[in-house]
Amino acid sequence: MSQPEGDDERPTPDRLLHTGAEHPVDPEDLVRASGREPTPALIEKARKALEEQGAAAVERLLP
Repeated sequence: MSQPEGDDERPTPDRLLHTGAEHPVDPEDLVRASGREPTPALIEKARKALEEQGAAAVERLLP
């Protein structure tokens, strides 16, 4: 889901973020939790972080 033009400075809406309580965190969730829009490069980086760090990758971003 993309943001309307001019809304690049707004944070990602909560409804698009997941903490893992509802389901496992996927790479796109991790990218969005960092406040960025998912791109193929960022999703790949997040996938690697989740493989290496597991849940700690998300816990570093979300309190």
